[in-house]
Amino acid sequence: MIDLIGSIGLGDRENRSKDILGRVYEYFLSEFASAEGKKGGQFYTPRSVVKLLVEMLAPYRGRVFDPCCGSGGMFIQSEKFVEAHGGKLGDISIFGQESNPTTWRLAKMNLAIRGIDANLGAENADSFHRDQHKDLKADYVLANPPFNDSDWGGERLREDVRWKFGPPPASNANFAWVQHFIHHLAPNGTAGFVLANGSMSSNQSGEGEIRRAIIESDLVDCMVALPGQLFYSTQIPVCLWFLARDKKNSRLRDRSGETLFIDARKLGRMIDRTHRELTGEDIARVADTYHAWRGDRGAGKYADVPGYCKLARIEEISSHGFVLTPGRYVGAEDVEDNDEPFKVRFQRLAATLEAQLAESDLLEAALRAQLKGLGYGR
Repeated sequence: MIDLIGSIGLGDRENRSKDILGRVYEYFLSEFASAEGKKGGQFYTPRSVVKLLVEMLAPYRGRVFDPCCGSGGMFIQSEKFVEAHGGKLGDISIFGQESNPTTWRLAKMNLAIRGIDANLGAENADSFHRDQHKDLKADYVLANPPFNDSDWGGERLREDVRWKFGPPPASNANFAWVQHFIHHLAPNGTAGFVLANGSMSSNQSGEGEIRRAIIESDLVDCMVALPGQLFYSTQIPVCLWFLARDKKNSRLRDRSGETLFIDARKLGRMIDRTHRELTGEDIARVADTYHAWRGDRGAGKYADVPGYCKLARIEEISSHGFVLTPGRYVGAEDVEDNDEPFKVRFQRLAATLEAQLAESDLLEAALRAQLKGLGYGR
């Protein structure tokens, strides 16, 4: 393996070589994550999920922050996004933090291989208890924090300055992470992150009140429900939250009082028996919907699609008890009108069923004959 890697030419092809080495490294990370199962999720977020987050946030220029950065996948995809849209390496400044010492080293290696400068703190450290970037106000926050973490030491941080919307429960760090992200957002900053589905509806231990306060402060820009089986660490479905500090941002249209809901649970394809991934078409569809809704230049016109996406105002969200589950808002998918009379349709379907039953009988007879020839059966 060392000989093979050593044969990759550098010199004029240095940038391409860095990309090859980076892709090899990322491949091994994904394979290790798959082999490790639940443990693998602590350092690797599936590429399709990272790509969706980045495509939706569109971090062209500014400070990108991930306070639970794992092996650094969010940063890699952000740099790729900038380059793909005509920018250059360095248009974004990268800040990260990671508590696991091994994973912190993986992130530094992942970025170094690709020639990406980043500030990951002086050492590995817990973001809640030893924030390495206390004064940072980021233009973009991208993150996949640990799901439903019950061992985050919240009882020692009850009066923390970050809890502007209410103290998060010591038994679950979900809304500690949400408020940590908000705390580090610049005045025009936006955040996109992964959370367990329970964060959209839970009312336990004050979580519902925190969520309500965040909604009433008009910070929730978009909610996306994802299909299950995307992650190596859990088979449960998760969601994406997108927060915006200033929905009146002049670069986009005024979205004050509005939230976009997208139900993407039917998207994706199975890549093996237990794992699903979002295709390029899936990612483009969701990202394009978000960009059209928020008024990105050249993104086209937005329209609600029953069963898929819906613009809702705070008053409507309030009527649903401040629950943010997209399925509550997008409604049922439109079904094409069928003008075929019931009697005709019934006769056609009955005939199809008869033909399928007859075919089943033929297959059963052939199977029994084969078994009999092998000395089995009657």
